[in-house]
Amino acid sequence: MFDEAIRCLLKPGGVGIIPTDTVYGLVARAADPQAIGRAYSLKARESKPGPVIAASIDQLVELGVKRRYLIPVEQYWPGPISIIVPHGLSYLSQGLGSQPFRIPDNQALVKLLEVTGPLLATSANQPGEPVATNLQAAKDYFGDKVDFYVDGGDLSHNSSSTIIRVIDDAIEVVREGAVKISEDGKMA
Repeated sequence: MFDEAIRCLLKPGGVGIIPTDTVYGLVARAADPQAIGRAYSLKARESKPGPVIAASIDQLVELGVKRRYLIPVEQYWPGPISIIVPHGLSYLSQGLGSQPFRIPDNQALVKLLEVTGPLLATSANQPGEPVATNLQAAKDYFGDKVDFYVDGGDLSHNSSSTIIRVIDDAIEVVREGAVKISEDGKMA
């Protein structure tokens, strides 16, 4: 399913569209500044870094995220919860110093991530437009501007990931999505 995606993502600057554990995503290797710049340009996204998905916390640490920021939130993973975490990779966070990270609960996607490393995986749409829930909708947004498309069927039954931030000992829900989180940080 992901053979072409792997070939393209491992080339410098490679970007494409894949089904994620939530919705279709515009993806680029998180360790490739050229690919990240291209993805953000295609999405017309500024000052709003997209989520990064990884196969494991160890992959995020290898990328440059400090383990001490990941250990307190690891109970939320794997699953469709993206957690805003600080890091020092300016090209990836668009200079903001933090962004959402997620460990997906989808074995095919995890196997892809084990080969490619962490991926920026921002929803396949343009700002303010509906998220692509099928391959044709993604093609309508990005046409021939990406290197590949992977068809994962109709994802209209899926929701985007929930995005949270930990402030002191409190959980702030930044965006409600696939998982409901109570104020005390429990999954509802």
